[in-house]
Amino acid sequence: MVSLPSLADWVVDARQRTLDLVADLSDQQLLGPSLAIINPLLWEIGHVAWFQEKWVLRHAGCHAFAAKACHPALRPDADALYDSAAVAHDTRWDLSLPSREQTLAYMEGVKTCVLDELARGKPDAELVYFVLLSVFHEDMHTEAFTYTRQTLSYPPLAGLGDAFIPGGMFLLGATPDEPFVFDNEKWAHPVTLKPFAIARAPVTQGEFTAFVEEDGYQRREMWSEEGWRWREGAGTVHPVYWQSQGSGWWRRDFDRWVPLEPHRPVLHVNWYEAEAYCRWAGRRLPTEAEWEAAASAEPADGGQSLSPRKRRFPWGDLPDRQRANLDGASLGCVDVAALPGGDSAFGCRQLLGNVWEWTASDFLPYPGFVVDPYQEYSQPWWNTHKVLRGGCWATRARLLRNTWRNFYRPDRRDVWAGFRTCALEA
Repeated sequence: MVSLPSLADWVVDARQRTLDLVADLSDQQLLGPSLAIINPLLWEIGHVAWFQEKWVLRHAGCHAFAAKACHPALRPDADALYDSAAVAHDTRWDLSLPSREQTLAYMEGVKTCVLDELARGKPDAELVYFVLLSVFHEDMHTEAFTYTRQTLSYPPLAGLGDAFIPGGMFLLGATPDEPFVFDNEKWAHPVTLKPFAIARAPVTQGEFTAFVEEDGYQRREMWSEEGWRWREGAGTVHPVYWQSQGSGWWRRDFDRWVPLEPHRPVLHVNWYEAEAYCRWAGRRLPTEAEWEAAASAEPADGGQSLSPRKRRFPWGDLPDRQRANLDGASLGCVDVAALPGGDSAFGCRQLLGNVWEWTASDFLPYPGFVVDPYQEYSQPWWNTHKVLRGGCWATRARLLRNTWRNFYRPDRRDVWAGFRTCALEA
């Protein structure tokens, strides 16, 4: 028998996989052309939620607990829209489908109700069966989403989705037992984090290409006031080392031009570009406290809180060069899905190595800061620089740990910097 925590985790994981597979698509792509071999994705993701609602909430949920009445339909039109046995395939493009936002809200509502059912107490075998049926049904559809993307020539999905990090108290910074730390890491101090969801991998070149090709650099609403001033002054419409050749993009890799590698992290973008991408994608940059928690914290209470223990590296306490792209060994970045052995406790990949990651945080001193003998290292740069974390492929491994802070002005594009994103709400 699947345990209740695992069953709830599967419900959450299946829904997150669905969302990840369509998150980067435009409203036009979510509808797509009418073809006999695929479904409109906007219809199909709603259908997945409807199937779960029908069988878990409106069927099994009526009988799982003796005192509980049947769950009312969350949308009165759901049966007319999403019942695949009743709605002819060719008509699904012509339906008055809910908007993307309405569909996502429906999917979230169904998931929340299912999790509430599982949290009520020990369900009977019938409820467990239909929850599993709905999860496996969603798993089969998420495979279909991938071949739909292939059929329609949509960009490949290189990301690994989001990791959920529970909120709570977290000790940000280094501890005195480290053999050497820089003054800006001193010392670990408590901060309170709200629950958040952070991308398991950095933003890829393929993902950033969509921002460029949807005129992200020319759309004023995507940029902060300061960022727009920088963009206009720089006169840029794409990352600094990119150029368009024929039907594709190329980037300059030292002294040669190479086709853009869609599964590698975007790099040589500055903080303003990262911020604009996030606004376009409906995401945000993580704070440095969130980044460090994703890298070093461990789950407690079945993943509902943070353990007091911190890891020195994402994978544990001992250095291991085989788990991160460091020391210049690869002569460049690797795909964002590479090196799973370097995952953090929450499943975030490549938090050390590959590419420096911008955070939302200004470079500021920690409480009680005392300058070290090298007085010019940190103190002159407070408030004018942004914090980056994690190192890049050229960083020496012996330099890094989860608490190491880098800092650059937000307009710098020459460094090996990219970023990962957070959901606006966990």
